Amino acid sequence: MYPQDLLDPLIGSPGTKGYPHRAAPMRRSAIAAQRWNLLRGDLPLPLAVIQRDALAGNLRWMQQFARDRGVDLAPHGKTTMSPQLFEAQLRAGAWGITFANVTQARLGLASGVRRALIANQVAAKADLDGIVHALGEYPGARLLFLVDSLQQLESIEAWHRAHAEPPAALEVLLEVGLDGGRTGCRSHGLALALARRLRSSLALQLVGIECYEGLWATGRSADDEALVQGLLQRVAEVALECDQEQLFEGDEVLVSAGGSAIFDLVAPRLKPALSKAVRGVLRSGCYVTHDHGSYSRYMAVMDTRLGCGHGLQAALQVWAMVQSVPEDGLAILTAGKRDCSYDIEMPIPASWYRRGQGLPLPAPAEWKVSGMNDQHAYLRFGNAAVPQVGDLVGLGISHPCTTFDKWRWMAVVDERFDVVDAITTCF
Repeated sequence: MYPQDLLDPLIGSPGTKGYPHRAAPMRRSAIAAQRWNLLRGDLPLPLAVIQRDALAGNLRWMQQFARDRGVDLAPHGKTTMSPQLFEAQLRAGAWGITFANVTQARLGLASGVRRALIANQVAAKADLDGIVHALGEYPGARLLFLVDSLQQLESIEAWHRAHAEPPAALEVLLEVGLDGGRTGCRSHGLALALARRLRSSLALQLVGIECYEGLWATGRSADDEALVQGLLQRVAEVALECDQEQLFEGDEVLVSAGGSAIFDLVAPRLKPALSKAVRGVLRSGCYVTHDHGSYSRYMAVMDTRLGCGHGLQAALQVWAMVQSVPEDGLAILTAGKRDCSYDIEMPIPASWYRRGQGLPLPAPAEWKVSGMNDQHAYLRFGNAAVPQVGDLVGLGISHPCTTFDKWRWMAVVDERFDVVDAITTCF
């Protein structure tokens, strides 16, 4: 598959929600020429939209943030699984893209990504075969993954020996983990023992160290600083001892971490002093659209640490129409669990439009979504501003990842809500 097949796909097959009912399927590159406008009613609702200017600003700000701290960015592609957004992140200067599994990484390579990091363990034969096939299909590409146990290593070595002509050694990062957390070596001794075995392995070559702090973020600076300092100190100690024993292979050592909540605390600690060059790789991904909820709150705390504010803006909304106001204080919207994230909290009314008013207004602070069904949201309101049937409501999102996987395409709009581009997703 050529990258262009993914970057400029056909959009609008039957059943594509949010796509104009009377429009023929067309290439992404033809969307802007249709001059559709969300506020004019050219597209059926619900519709997920990305604000073009906020998206562009997020890409610039995050890349500059990483550059100013001397680290590289390999954002989590699993956030969006969008070839168009992968391309935009790479064009902005990202070193690579991070994925959760081999299936996702292969999509990335097919989309033009040439450095793909799987921030997860790989051990199954089908996945290992998939990595070898992908590296053969895309010469010059890198596809790295994580190891955290001797059992995983032994399984991979058995797979390697089963080949009549064993493939070249695959690149891996050793993962350091936290007690009670997800994956990763729980002790310095276990990590070092695994690193020594990796150095003698014909199946794998150790090129770096990885960890993930995001599950433990609290939004309380003192606690988060202690968390990051402790975890990254452990990473540095493992890296230093591996370096002293010459266990790393390759010209440089990769040290990678970074979710989307406290990346400002992580970035300065990604380049321990070693005898080899160190490339710090930050993996934060949700910055690309930011959000109106959980990450907005984390960034508000980060503002106090940075001292100069941040440049991320919520770029993603799901627009719905008020379809019914069946009783006082309750309006029913045409969007639900099939359309919006709700894994952390309900969508947050962000914008409000009534035909003829020009541009949307900020939604009243008293408006709240109290619940959702598959296709409906329950909007609660007081007497200050009463929605009417036919009004449009832009729902802000808390945790963008699980909104992206509910849409096969999203409209990119300008400040007047003209559709100027589109992205697609491949979940």
